Amino acid sequence: MENVLRFEHPEYLYWLLIIPVLVIIYILFRLGQKRRFERFAHIEMREQLVPSYSSRRSTFKFVIFLLVIACSILALANLQSGSKMEEVKREGIDLYIAVDVSNSMNAEDIVPSRMERSKQAINKLISEMRGDRLGIIVFADKAYVQLPITTDYSAARMFLSTVNTSLVASQGTAIAEAINLALKSFPDEAHSRAIIIISDGEDHENDAALKAAQEAAKQGVHIYTIGMGLAEGAPIPLYNQYGHQTGYRKDNQGNTIITRLDEQMLQKIASAGNGLYVRASNSNVGLEKIYDDISKLDKTEIDAKVFTDYEDQFQWFVAAAIILLLIEIFISSGKKAWEKKLNIFEKKDE
Repeated sequence: MENVLRFEHPEYLYWLLIIPVLVIIYILFRLGQKRRFERFAHIEMREQLVPSYSSRRSTFKFVIFLLVIACSILALANLQSGSKMEEVKREGIDLYIAVDVSNSMNAEDIVPSRMERSKQAINKLISEMRGDRLGIIVFADKAYVQLPITTDYSAARMFLSTVNTSLVASQGTAIAEAINLALKSFPDEAHSRAIIIISDGEDHENDAALKAAQEAAKQGVHIYTIGMGLAEGAPIPLYNQYGHQTGYRKDNQGNTIITRLDEQMLQKIASAGNGLYVRASNSNVGLEKIYDDISKLDKTEIDAKVFTDYEDQFQWFVAAAIILLLIEIFISSGKKAWEKKLNIFEKKDE
């Protein structure tokens, strides 16, 4: 069987976004440097006035610097390879977590926001799971399976990191559709099943959600709900393409929209689904309390094929970073005799 590659800490890969930022800064710096020089002399006079300067050398050193950063980040993320797969038997339950990704989940009455706090709690829960199979559904006006049922918790963390309020374009809170989709997506052999709905509860089809929960209960599936938000509510922030807040969402009359937790609705859904309702707070989302209750359900023996032997590959990226650093040191800022002979950096690009 071929090796399977994964990153042990995929969240560190987001730091790679710093590279295009550094490229932009470097380009702006070079343009500013050129303009400052042209205040005193024509740019073509640079070679005579500053004979040790080489724009190619400067660019080459900067590229090496970026590669060192990239290798360091990849080393931290720790690429792993696995080739040993074993079939194991586990006792557990099948669990779908349905996450509301409507715009109202960006409200910041739960710090840092309803969405980010939900993801933090789910990530912590994944770290504590043993033997249970997990799937993730996202929903707003429509519901979609973000991650099918799996025992690969590393994959679950990776897919969870991509969850945000831009995943579903049309707005709404289709709790009923999320429940029905989970029911269809459970494996046929599943016996002990549960669905956790994380939402602010602003559902405009309350009856449909209750009927879906009742149908789930008939099929032996327990429905749990977590209310994200505070009773007083909060405005929904707006962000530009750079992630900077530009204001708050407003209605057609220009009034700031306040999104409030519909606690009563979520309580009814949990009650209809033979589950529990927990209201989140800034100190505790309540996911652990629900998982403790789910753990009391009868366990089902689950056959799963898992990779049991992963080897770390971070050392290759560390070695590459060290080699690149040595090259960067070797290429000093002043011209050397060997450079003149090889004519590597002599040609000017400006």
